[in-house]
Amino acid sequence: MANRKPPTDIPQLDLLGGAHAGPVEVHRLFLALIPDESVRTRLTAVADALKTQCPELRARWVNPARYHATLHFLGDYSMLRPDIVAATKAAADSIRVAPFVWTLDHAAGFHGRQPPCVLRSSVIPESLQRLWQDLRRGLLLAGQGGYLERTFMPHVTLAYSHAVLLQPTAIDPVSWRVDEIALIHGVVGQPQQQVLARWPLHD
Repeated sequence: MANRKPPTDIPQLDLLGGAHAGPVEVHRLFLALIPDESVRTRLTAVADALKTQCPELRARWVNPARYHATLHFLGDYSMLRPDIVAATKAAADSIRVAPFVWTLDHAAGFHGRQPPCVLRSSVIPESLQRLWQDLRRGLLLAGQGGYLERTFMPHVTLAYSHAVLLQPTAIDPVSWRVDEIALIHGVVGQPQQQVLARWPLHD
């Protein structure tokens, strides 16, 4: 996931110390692909292999229960926003893309303070690119363009390195049959995530 704009509705400290009492929850919304259990198991096996192959990563590894591939980040907010949920549902309801297979075939790193270790594909399926584009168009029409990226680099994050940028590394390919998208809500810093809605893919 690329750099995000800061939340616009979360209170901030002022210079004179006028602040909210206690920490503010940050509620995150995003559209994503969620692997089924068989794919999750294979992704976990890839992560375990990378831990052995690349000990220099000294990484914080993602809980397999949280594996996903983000399609569109929808923002961070001080509370769950029903208006944004409703607008996102309206955009996703119009999607017409048939199920397809996405094959992850290598691991790599993204630049950052804690460079993520991600799985990517050498070839992005045309259907995946069209799914992203159609969702983006629907979100823009629904007035939800504030956080949308202009480009798409689909990936699954496995870990966050403390300093090392992982160079492209071949893995045993993981073929993922993508047959639905999901709207996910999570509170930053908490392990649980909630699926608010699912949409099966179909022509």
